Amino acid sequence: MMGDLLLRADDLVRSFPVRGMSWQGGRATVRALNGVTLSVARGETLAVVGESGCGKSTLARALVRLIELDTGEIQFAGEDVRRLQGEALRRYNRRVQLVLQDPFGSLNPRMTVGETLGEALRVHRIVPSSARSERIAELLSLVRLPRDATERFPHEFSGGQRQRIAIARALSVQPELLIADEIVSALDVSVQAQILNLLLDLQNDLGLAILFVSHDLRVVRHLAHRVAVMYLGRVVEIGDADAVFASPLHPYTQALLRAAPQMRTDKRDETVALAGELPSPLAIPAGCAFHPRCPLAFDGCRVDAPAMHAQVDGHRAACHLVDGGTSRVATGARSRNVPADSDPDLTGISLRSVTSSE
Repeated sequence: MMGDLLLRADDLVRSFPVRGMSWQGGRATVRALNGVTLSVARGETLAVVGESGCGKSTLARALVRLIELDTGEIQFAGEDVRRLQGEALRRYNRRVQLVLQDPFGSLNPRMTVGETLGEALRVHRIVPSSARSERIAELLSLVRLPRDATERFPHEFSGGQRQRIAIARALSVQPELLIADEIVSALDVSVQAQILNLLLDLQNDLGLAILFVSHDLRVVRHLAHRVAVMYLGRVVEIGDADAVFASPLHPYTQALLRAAPQMRTDKRDETVALAGELPSPLAIPAGCAFHPRCPLAFDGCRVDAPAMHAQVDGHRAACHLVDGGTSRVATGARSRNVPADSDPDLTGISLRSVTSSE
């Protein structure tokens, strides 16, 4: 069951200088985050999706303060995260945990699984030393690994098993929010489904909130309560997952849905909606950043950056064709949307869907 607001990010901006490169007479910088605003409620899964280079991973790392922001505000359970220091920051680092894409790179190859999990328990003083072994066994059980895994090293496990170990390590400090950054993208489809079902069960059992970063809409559809779509460092659409998939408001979201693998063998819509390459973040286009690739762009899109307009159900999009509770994108391009009976899915895999009652 989703609860009160847990995390809110407002107008997050982060730029990176490009070493050894100048641009238009000055030092070249990449603006990875360009005013990101979103929120996550207790017990909710918010999926953040978009092409590679749109700023998803930068956002994930900024939320756990692995990188610092240029400007913007992060509130977690009423606390200003950017002002936290010392013991207060240590508590925040317990409450918000990040799981990365490559578990082999994030696990110490010289430490056994038991040592890895025990270190987190010891550093954060989760349980007394006498109870540490039992807690490690409980964590392994939570992620469906055998108790004897404690004596083995990361290289002795498959990719999916290593990801389970990384999740167990994150859970060891009893977080309230789990940030999962592309954690299934390197796994086989069948293993992806196992990890996703594990996340669903953990959320139900522990009441976790999850911010799930992914470029794979097949995965997102089955996991998320809400979806935020990013493009060149901005959120261009956000809303309930069912609404975003059934009636996407932004042309970019529509293009992503059409590009997702389809499981049907009959004739599908062949309309080409997304042309060209993602513009360089060194030179983000003026106006709406998507206008060079948008089939519906008009003169105003090239000049004015669109505000985020909300529909009556809270479904929002940053598009000049979405305003006043109506969407000319949705009505003008409805025939090009992905039909309801051709939803992207994980082939042959039973994946439990999240419902609003969970």
